[in-house]
This record gives sequence, structure tokens and C-alpha cells, in this order.
Amino acid sequence: MKIFITGGSGFLGQYLNRVLSEKHQILTTFYSHTGNCKNYNSLQLDLRNLAELRKIFINFLPDVVIHTAAISDTILNSNVSTKEVYEINVNVTEELAKLCQEFNAKMVYTSTDLVYAGYRGSYLKEDAKLIPVSLYAETKLMGEVKIRQVFNNYIILRTALLFGFGLNHSRSHFQYLYEQLRNNKPVKVFIDQFRSPISVIEAARLIDNMLDRNINGEIINFGGPERVSRYELAERLCDIAGFDKKLLIKIKLDDMPELPKVEDVSMNIDKLKSFDLIPKQLDEMIKEVIKNQN
Repeated sequence: MKIFITGGSGFLGQYLNRVLSEKHQILTTFYSHTGNCKNYNSLQLDLRNLAELRKIFINFLPDVVIHTAAISDTILNSNVSTKEVYEINVNVTEELAKLCQEFNAKMVYTSTDLVYAGYRGSYLKEDAKLIPVSLYAETKLMGEVKIRQVFNNYIILRTALLFGFGLNHSRSHFQYLYEQLRNNKPVKVFIDQFRSPISVIEAARLIDNMLDRNINGEIINFGGPERVSRYELAERLCDIAGFDKKLLIKIKLDDMPELPKVEDVSMNIDKLKSFDLIPKQLDEMIKEVIKNQN
């Protein structure tokens, strides 16, 4: 299978490069950071360059496009404008969908659990109320809408909190948490935000397995099987790695008013499991992440 990956140097993208290249022909792209793309069939690309994007489809003829590229900052820095976020997260997504339709390719789009209303309760299903409270989440939802308006050969993955160790330049909060605790330094962790975390290793593996299934026109909650707060996730890490839980400092969302307030976007993953895509238990994923850290 020929697979075109956007955001190939990102947190998830680099793991997809590793996993998918084992049995597929991949073309992975990066923008500013190379990451591990240099080890694979890759090229540097500004996705807003629609002429270059079309050339890729003409020359590579992908069977599947996995679109992970996005501006994902919850709080924008001064170097990124709102217009750029819309261009990358919405307009590029729409153009990719159109190219997929034209060239008969399936599109796998990584959306986010943050599109859900974070106050509606636990284990939300795919038809739960959608109220994105950040520009990132709003534009990811708009990307979903654009794809569905264009064609039906898609899989939209509402991706939960991804955790693990980033490769090369990429990093995650879990990695920061691990390093602080390993060095016996205190770390602040939310006790009142609940998610369905999934390791980046497990996410890449499940996406690989997903490509063997006959799935299209589906929005799927893509996370782990357990609802935990960020604090509980940190506690699990302490239990497994032997770190001191006394280093964990409990904080609440109200303590950081500059962040969008999302209390509970834990997800029901019955639909994911209905395709025989069964994520590992949280403790298993944490153990695997630690064992495979780079």
C-alpha cells in the first residue's frame, strides 16, 4: 500500500513513519523540522503550496493519506497568526480531501477529543455535543466538516491525549513529567481534567491495523480504554516507574485561567473496538513507553 503522511516529523508522525514503513511504501513530509523523516522516503513541503501538493498525488499516487499535520498550540505564540491556523488546519485539510477524492485515496484525519463539550459527562460517544473552546479544537472540527462535505472515503479519528516520548525534537507533557519525577523535582498536575489517554506507540500501531479494515465514512473516538485525570495518569507513572508521588502537586484548571477550560472529554471507544481495534490497558501502555524510551 502507498501511504502519504503529512506532519511526518511530528509527535505521532515519526512513530507512523517507523511502523508503516515496515510493510508499506510511504512518502512522509515535514515542514521546519526533519525529525526521523530523513530515514525514509520524504520531502520538505509547505502544505499550503497546492501546486506541489498536487504533484505529490500525480507522482506518488497514494492509496491512503494520513493527515496529522496541524498547528496544535492551545495558546498561540506571537509568531503564529489566527489566519495561519485556519489555513493549515482548515483550508489545507479541505484541499487534501479534494485531492483524495480526485485520485481515489482514503483519508485518515487525526482530529481531537477537544471538539467535545467538556462539561457533559464521562465516556462521551461520537454523537455527543460538540463545543470546542480553543482555536485549535475549533479548526480541527472545521476540518472534519470540510472532509465530510467533500467525500465519504475517510476515517476521522477524534484523538485522545497522546502520551509517550517524542523522537528527535518532538516532546510531550508526559515526557516532561517523567524527567521531572526521575530527577526528584516537583511537578504540577491537573486533578480536574479527565481524558482517555493513549500512548503514541499504541496509536501508531492501531492506525496501522486500521488500514487493513474496510472502514470509510466513519468518525471514531480514538483513545485508551480508561478515564483518568492527568493527576491519576501521573500517579500510574509513579507506581510503574517507582517515582515519589509526593512530588506531584495538585492543581485545578481554575489555577491556570489562560488555558481553555476542558473538564471531561473522556471517550466511549466502543465503535473503535467494534472494528476489532482494541487498545491496551493504560498500565500496559505506560510500561511499554518506558521500556521503549529513546
